[in-house]
Amino acid sequence: MFADNLMELRKYHALSQEELAEKIGVSRQTLSKYETGESLPDIEKCKALADVFGITVDDLICYEKSTGMGLGIPPKGKHIFGMVKVGEKGQVVIPAKARKIFHIKPGDNLVVLGDEDQGIALIKEENLLELLHIAGSEKYE
Repeated sequence: MFADNLMELRKYHALSQEELAEKIGVSRQTLSKYETGESLPDIEKCKALADVFGITVDDLICYEKSTGMGLGIPPKGKHIFGMVKVGEKGQVVIPAKARKIFHIKPGDNLVVLGDEDQGIALIKEENLLELLHIAGSEKYE
């Protein structure tokens, strides 16, 4: 998993083994061993690799394409929760992992936002009110 993720990320970011090795302070041969699974980096090198790619160490080590609809590792703070089906009345079940990460509980109010070019977004009511309050107070500074 780690070796596959590393190789895919390096190629996605159009880096040669030598370029990536230089960025994290190892030889090209060492990086090659990471990609073939012959050896594993220490935690500091894992952190350096994650930083180069803008992802978490956890995703670098554990990300499985099957959990992200076959897509690559998303940037840090971005998530792919999978596919949901819209019911007959427009209801959508928010995946448990998304509810956990965003602290969505039964009874919470969500605001549905839309952009015809980019799609639909959900935001907790309290977060939207906070954003509007901050934006409003900045206007008067």
